[in-house]
Amino acid sequence: MAFHPKAVATLVIAAALNADAFAPSSLPKVRQQLTRVDIATGMPSADILVGGSNDGDKEPERKGALIDLDGIKFSGLRGKALSLTHEDFPDSGTVRKVIPADCFEPETAKSLGYLSVSVIGTALCTAFGINALSVLDPAQIWTLPFWLAYSAVTGTVAMGLWVLAHECGHGAFSKNRKLQDAVGYTLHSLFLVPYYSWQRSHAVHHRYTNHMELGETHVPENMSNENSAALYDSIELRKSILEQFGEETGIKVWGGLQAFLHLIIGWPAYLLIGATGGPDRGMTNHYFPNPLTEPKQPKKELFPGNWKEKVYQSDIGVAFVAAAALAWAVCDGPAEMMALYGGPLIVVNAWLVLYTWLQHTDVDVPHFTDDDHNFVKGAFHTIDRPYDKLDPWGAIDFLHHKIGSTHVAHHYDSTIPHYKAQAATDAIKENFPEIYLYDPTPIPEALWRVCKGCAAVEKRGEYYIWNNKDVKDELM
Repeated sequence: MAFHPKAVATLVIAAALNADAFAPSSLPKVRQQLTRVDIATGMPSADILVGGSNDGDKEPERKGALIDLDGIKFSGLRGKALSLTHEDFPDSGTVRKVIPADCFEPETAKSLGYLSVSVIGTALCTAFGINALSVLDPAQIWTLPFWLAYSAVTGTVAMGLWVLAHECGHGAFSKNRKLQDAVGYTLHSLFLVPYYSWQRSHAVHHRYTNHMELGETHVPENMSNENSAALYDSIELRKSILEQFGEETGIKVWGGLQAFLHLIIGWPAYLLIGATGGPDRGMTNHYFPNPLTEPKQPKKELFPGNWKEKVYQSDIGVAFVAAAALAWAVCDGPAEMMALYGGPLIVVNAWLVLYTWLQHTDVDVPHFTDDDHNFVKGAFHTIDRPYDKLDPWGAIDFLHHKIGSTHVAHHYDSTIPHYKAQAATDAIKENFPEIYLYDPTPIPEALWRVCKGCAAVEKRGEYYIWNNKDVKDELM
């Protein structure tokens, strides 16, 4: 989806675009053709995907969804998510029965062991950075490449702390609730994230995954919503950029803009104004519990009842860390504070957005309204990806506690601790291969495809589908 702190994008693009560039360009009318997508039956031929058959006139055992494929691009899933019908998804109890019972039991000692790995790794990186200060003064511009590299490494290691903090919010860290909340509160505060606020909003995200009105993160722009609060039409803006810069350069400009807005601006914008959150809750803020604008569904506000007090309790920890960072900048200079704390924090935030974005978004993964959505259906529209192949040793996947390669199981039941998520994933893959989503596309390639191809959705049948009619297949 296009990112929605829209004013930022408008300022970036305005200098390069003429006012008339926003006028809709005329496209030749295409006859609507419905195609039955049967990829989930296991038939691998690309001919099946466009409505043919690789086995004579033999009828498939399961008929896939009937959908207009005009303008739909395909990821490494090859349209699998589009082939699924509402009847394909089991009830929650059926799924739970196939997962080993032990998977739902957190082990405090084991959780603390993984916490120690992330703490020690982050501490070693920080100690290295502190020792480097005497040689490489971050206030000197020529040291910038070193401190950028330091931020990338330290932020990547520290992302493991965020994953474990996130498990605390889900109740997957320990049965000792006081210990769990103490760890979660401390770690969230260090990342300037209010613990209880995000515990609540993230639970809502799990409940309404890929829900058009009530989803809590990465909710797409709806092309058919005339009452949208968007400052611009993402599809028309993308067309304008392609016209201004040429198709090949233009799609890179658009993709680069979306990457920047999501990975760098995205997380603070979500915390502050609920960017990419569902429209029916109004504009939200994780530090202030009341909606900033009037919600369409007041009974679905993000922080109801007792959660309002918990938001303020969370703010205390964030305020303490923010004040410490400000005092650090005043005493030792903003360059040192940014080098050792701010830079790695930006990298952690980028990793967080990367995971959540790619877990729920791709060019052929649909979204739903309340009439066609349920919890299991949303959970199984989560995508597992090959984060274990990001580096030759699988080090990043290990440091991040396999959060991206076992996320379908996590979305089905978030109380499963990460060290038991692989067993749960294996059980789901074995018992529900037709609906389990795994995209083997390398992560950088998948990210770039999403940046370019996930601008806005249009309704087709029960689906909301990413519209890419204006982008040639080879540009994806």
